[in-house]
Amino acid sequence: MPERAGVKLLVLGADARELSGILARMREVRRMRATAEWVRSGTLGGTAVVLVANGAGPARAAATVDRAAAEFRPDAIVCTGFCGALEGSLAVASLVTASRVTGVNGRFDAQPLAASLPSRCGAMVTIDHVAQTAAEKRGLRKSGAIAVDMEAAAVAERAMALDIPFHCVKAVTDLAGEDMANDLNAALRPDGHFDTMRILGSISGRPLARAAELLRLRKRSARAACALGDFFADCSF
Repeated sequence: MPERAGVKLLVLGADARELSGILARMREVRRMRATAEWVRSGTLGGTAVVLVANGAGPARAAATVDRAAAEFRPDAIVCTGFCGALEGSLAVASLVTASRVTGVNGRFDAQPLAASLPSRCGAMVTIDHVAQTAAEKRGLRKSGAIAVDMEAAAVAERAMALDIPFHCVKAVTDLAGEDMANDLNAALRPDGHFDTMRILGSISGRPLARAAELLRLRKRSARAACALGDFFADCSF
């Protein structure tokens, strides 16, 4: 990321694992006490960056934007993390830069991102749960979106209300044609985090498929986080 003096980016993810690749690229990293669960500040190519993770879902994302924007006064907000593919050509760790995001409260434009690393630019749709079946993803694809997530539209809506430029880049962890063996929605807690013990406890129902999927998702998440780190290190905001 080229140096741009005086600019502060607020980078929001649902979970710290989504931000780990970006964090690995940062310098002068500090833990910060804030109203969010996980906050780190530092620099990336000379640009001041604040990373915030505070749980999944549109309601938590919107509340996090309001608190973090008041606390850190950013010049731009970036929604990032993992997403599900709705278009069959998107592979694991493919990067999606949103041109617009759509949620229950409307459609919001996202400002373009410039980077030499390849990414797919297109529409993204935000829902309040994990899209777990290929059938649901096919239905969401009819909206014109190429990827689905749980935060972007809520972040965009609050950024617009606060008159702060909004960007969105996500990395794919599950594919358009896949059904999930694990019921992640049943394990999603009110705090926006997935109950690991509940997920592990449900493995006995379909042990081979569910255990293999969890291992696969862990590996995919690591690849996606690294891809995001490479993108941010190369990106101009």
